[in-house]
Amino acid sequence: MVDRLRSVLRWEGALVLLFIATIVYGNNGSQYFLTRGNIFFVLLNVGEVAIMALPLTLIVITGEIDLSVASILGIAGLTMGELFQHGYGIWWAMIGALAVGVLAGAFNGLLITQLGLPSLAVTIGTLTLYRGIAQGILPTDTIQVYKPPYSNIGVTPIGGTEIPWSFAFFAVLAVIFGVVLHATPLGRSIYAIGAGQEAARFAGIRVRRIKFWLYVLSGLLSAFAGILWTLRFSSARYDSGIGLELFVVTIVLLGGVSIFGGRGTIIGVALAVIVLGSLQTAMTQANQSPQEQNIVIGALLILSVVVPNAPGMYRRARLRWQSIMARRHAGEAAEAAEA
Repeated sequence: MVDRLRSVLRWEGALVLLFIATIVYGNNGSQYFLTRGNIFFVLLNVGEVAIMALPLTLIVITGEIDLSVASILGIAGLTMGELFQHGYGIWWAMIGALAVGVLAGAFNGLLITQLGLPSLAVTIGTLTLYRGIAQGILPTDTIQVYKPPYSNIGVTPIGGTEIPWSFAFFAVLAVIFGVVLHATPLGRSIYAIGAGQEAARFAGIRVRRIKFWLYVLSGLLSAFAGILWTLRFSSARYDSGIGLELFVVTIVLLGGVSIFGGRGTIIGVALAVIVLGSLQTAMTQANQSPQEQNIVIGALLILSVVVPNAPGMYRRARLRWQSIMARRHAGEAAEAAEA
């Protein structure tokens, strides 16, 4: 337990150092990086992504994955736009979007928990499925969704601050998720599932039920992110949020959540949100191309998987090498005895 706590603190400490380095890099690249207006845009650009990262954190801790989050964002936003365009009030349109998100998450959860299909294959499939349905509904046109004061959510900060509404929603949700994960029996059950599903079942933990509802929660909050995205741009398109799943997964893994399950904190994920948001803005102001930014994000994703698991990988490689050498020596000894 102590070693695990030390490992977490070391990782989160490294994120703090990375954030400081990002601030120095951004400030050297642009004189506007540390201005109040720029801080607003840094937080605004990661608001929806950060919200989607919270339920994904819990899913990854259980040893699963959900790559359909950005597609659910897109189809939920499109549902909201369609309902609004056909005369439904903005609140009914948002409720419809949330319902679509819940159904999409429940579909993922059923395939994974009831049919026993691997979450990676399922969510890659539904990533394409949900995006394809959205494209079939609205292949080219953009639906305008403009309804003051709701449309101001994405373009104006909370009064008297430089904090966007989307990031404020994330902050509130992060506190709730942190309390649930780190201070409740449900949180302990989530960690136990990631540490070993069979052992968790023998301990009386309802593994399938918890996983199912985590996917429903992921669909719900992805749809909520889709609502915020639609309000921010005052429009809905089938390709809204396309490619964001990579960014969401990077945040979760960079936050110290183990891809193998059983380890991770909400504080680490929150730090990763700030780091990636600041880094992306700093690279944009330094005139780095989107391709170069993708290279950096991809490299961070790989490092987030390799670095925390390097000691275990080294131990497994050493044991494998020792086993190979032991078998070789045993064979040589047998040959020598026969001679």
